[in-house]
Amino acid sequence: MSAKPLSPSRSAGLVCGSLRAGPSNSISDVDGITVGHCTLDKGSLRTGFTAILPHQGNLFRDKPVAAVEVINGFGKSAGLVQVDELGTLETPILLTNTFGVGTGVNVLIRRAVSENPEIGRSTGTVNPVVLECNDGYLSDIQAMALSEEDAETALAAASPDFEQGSVGAGTGMSAFGFKGGIGTASRIFELDGRVFSLGALVLANFGRPGDLILPDGRRAHPKGERQGEERGSVIVVLATDVSLESRQLKRIARRAGAGLARLGAFYGNGSGDIALAFSTGRRLPHFGECDFIACDILKEGRIDVLFQAAAETTQEAVLNAMIAAPAMRGWRRSKRPSLADWLEENGRC
Repeated sequence: MSAKPLSPSRSAGLVCGSLRAGPSNSISDVDGITVGHCTLDKGSLRTGFTAILPHQGNLFRDKPVAAVEVINGFGKSAGLVQVDELGTLETPILLTNTFGVGTGVNVLIRRAVSENPEIGRSTGTVNPVVLECNDGYLSDIQAMALSEEDAETALAAASPDFEQGSVGAGTGMSAFGFKGGIGTASRIFELDGRVFSLGALVLANFGRPGDLILPDGRRAHPKGERQGEERGSVIVVLATDVSLESRQLKRIARRAGAGLARLGAFYGNGSGDIALAFSTGRRLPHFGECDFIACDILKEGRIDVLFQAAAETTQEAVLNAMIAAPAMRGWRRSKRPSLADWLEENGRC
């Protein structure tokens, strides 16, 4: 029997929920998904891009079904209106800082047009999806330093194996007064005798110091950090290989909020909390002669296991992001301690 997959949080003795983790405990346990980073960590910059590729084919021609849940809409992400209306993805997903959204949009449009010269000519335009958080505490966000080449580097680096913590879009992020970043987790479960997966990837940049609740009930409060207003944000990307409707995916995305709440979050006024969910098990063709599309979808009464998986993976992915991120000093003498160091000082489970 193979060993249970470890993660930064599990290595620290923190276990979220009761469902079984996938082989890699990563969003890439959903077959075909790859993730890549481009990190800028120099001078006054602590920023980057993270790219998520839902599958390895042509996303414009073969669109994964998707949905978005805006938990709290203090955000500047691009592409969410059409995802909510049409229920599909047409490009990879880019994560970045707030002022990097436009750069990411340009790269995704150029990529799609290169692969599909019909776009904007003989067929419709393309909907680039770029999601953001504000890394301006640790990084000079006004420098607008991220380039199209940086976004292309993240896309080109996409792999089933990728780093967590202070990498890519997560380089300059903060969470609950600690260093935040990129984290991931997955769960596997059976439906009709077949094994399916649901994975989460988060960009954790939210939560007030002192509000963090660990799975064992302890509250982790970084030394010297005062509790102020909640002004952060979090992006949660959920993926599954279960065949679902967009409406069902929206219901699953909503359960990311349960995972955030378990950590002590309350979705403050200034927090942009967005969950995006997609299925690799159901894709819609852009071109086709038929008026109808045949498909199998999950029976509504069997969806609870995906709700549970969404909550558990969101909670664990945030903890993984924080524990994997070492303490960091940023521009203007800013600094964030590491949750991993707090756990060492206060006793692991």
